[in-house]
Amino acid sequence: MPRSGTDRNLRLQGCGGHQGLKKYLAAIGPRTQGSAEPQGEPEEAHSASSGQAERVELPVGSNTTIVGLKNAVLKGGSLQVRNATNVIIRNLDVRDAYDCFPVWQPNTGGLGDWKTAYDTIWLSGASHVWVDHVTLSDKGHPDAEEPTCFARNYLRHDGLLDITNGSDLVTVSWSRFADHDKAMLIGSSDTASGDRGRLRVTLHHNQFESVVQRAPRVRFGQVHLYNNRYVVPSDDYRYSIGVSTESALYAENNAFHTPGHIEVADLVKSWNGSAFHQTGTLFNGYPVDLVAVYNAYNSGSERDLTEDVGWTPTLHTKIDSAETADREVARGAGAGRLP
Repeated sequence: MPRSGTDRNLRLQGCGGHQGLKKYLAAIGPRTQGSAEPQGEPEEAHSASSGQAERVELPVGSNTTIVGLKNAVLKGGSLQVRNATNVIIRNLDVRDAYDCFPVWQPNTGGLGDWKTAYDTIWLSGASHVWVDHVTLSDKGHPDAEEPTCFARNYLRHDGLLDITNGSDLVTVSWSRFADHDKAMLIGSSDTASGDRGRLRVTLHHNQFESVVQRAPRVRFGQVHLYNNRYVVPSDDYRYSIGVSTESALYAENNAFHTPGHIEVADLVKSWNGSAFHQTGTLFNGYPVDLVAVYNAYNSGSERDLTEDVGWTPTLHTKIDSAETADREVARGAGAGRLP
């Protein structure tokens, strides 16, 4: 792998430098050990990086409120709300939760892919959580500038905000998710049946800007998705809303802005999920029916989506028109924009 600006990033992060990375990649590559754990000097470098967790992971306990002052930035940290309740995180720019040694998974996606640690914010077994006017991004070390290793982009970042392991009663509002691959995962796996009846999440007045996928992707959860603004990237875009196992998404009055080659049917993707209610969606300023377009486009290849999600949201703020929300979110979402 050629040298690049990544070398300097590695040294700054204490990741072992170019030679340590080169040996690590050689040890775990598809031509050597595949998915086996690397041994010897590469593993020593990898083990040394495990101390990174002590620098990166920032636990947040119950009955905690974190409110950033003007221009407050948390760089290189991962806020982790584990098995905690009654937590508020507001007005904070959290960026670049950077993983020194991502794990190569040779059987993922057919060609293999990288798996990283450290979500920028991670809710695990958490309840009664409010995340408001927060900006989440990879600013400083964007994955788009990382090299290609084993024919895949060498990702250094995991989710921006993941909500997993039975978390419940969560609201994410007026926040900005920017310049990232996997933005938000709600429900960690198709087999996490303990999540049934939990993962009740409201997402409103957020901006998803240049996000490749997972905005959000949902398993099991009842998710109310209203008045959000999507600015879809030109390159490497996969989808915005992921309908997965036993999920029940209720989407109202969201606005999408896309480049010319992105079609309405590209906005939604289904994995073993079928329940998706939507109304009031705008696509580049025009009203569209996401479910009808998805079903027509995928007719004969995937099972249809159904608008019967088994529930109707009742606990929410005023739901604006998509046009109004589009304007207000553009100027009001993110850190530093508290009313």
